[in-house]
Amino acid sequence: MAARIIDGKAVAAKVRSEVAAGVARLKQDKGLVPGLAVVRVGDDPASLSYVTSKRKGCEETGMVSTEHHLPAVATHEEVLAVVHKLNADPSVHAILVQLPLPKQVDADAIIAAVAPEKDADGFHPVHAGNLALGRPGVRPCTPAGVMRLLEEIGFDPRGKRAVVLGRSAIVGRPMGLMLLAADATVTWCHSRTADLASEVGRADLLVAAIGRPKLVKGGWIKPGAVVIDVGTNRGADGKLVGDVEFEVAVERASAITPVPGGVGPMTVAMLLANALEAALRQS
Repeated sequence: MAARIIDGKAVAAKVRSEVAAGVARLKQDKGLVPGLAVVRVGDDPASLSYVTSKRKGCEETGMVSTEHHLPAVATHEEVLAVVHKLNADPSVHAILVQLPLPKQVDADAIIAAVAPEKDADGFHPVHAGNLALGRPGVRPCTPAGVMRLLEEIGFDPRGKRAVVLGRSAIVGRPMGLMLLAADATVTWCHSRTADLASEVGRADLLVAAIGRPKLVKGGWIKPGAVVIDVGTNRGADGKLVGDVEFEVAVERASAITPVPGGVGPMTVAMLLANALEAALRQS
């Protein structure tokens, strides 16, 4: 029997509706409208598309969205000055620095310069440390979106064997830590993992976030496993494909996210949720 297709668009719409209700309550109770500021450097097409979807999300939920766009030749000091200005602006409750940044800008230093209470992405070292220590804090949007998808389909990670493919600071590392906090037994895999097929084959839950089209063969998937495909890659025909060979995996998994329409919409939705939480904390 084919897997249940996890509809990320529908769940993201539910999250945005919850955020809109929270924004309306905050406006009614305290006269405060959450403000999300996006810092973008250069003209990367993927970044522009992502920022546009964030702006639409803010409009839909009643937040104020501002974009601070610097040219690709902007210096580290110029980007830092924008971040400091936004930190000091009381109308800005959440700040997002769009990655990647040009090579002349130190991305780690810029992220660390964002006031922790205004960090909408959950990338600040304070929040990364809190996550590693199992303490409350702002969670990165994509892994948080994955956790919400699992909740929506009724999958409890407790006691399950979870394999996370990828170790980036944006998805793979925080994803594993969030699953660990949910009492899963977590294995991180990456480009240097020996016998990836056997590691994947033991997983009750696979989260693939390595950015290599169809790296995970559908035949590797354990029958009945839940598969969350974070990968967004261009196939040879120009169409978007994930990190997992969907056509075969869908026949083995119990539930699976499609690409597109799975995890992608959740990232923006959870960003909006983080921005609302930041405004609530500052109110």
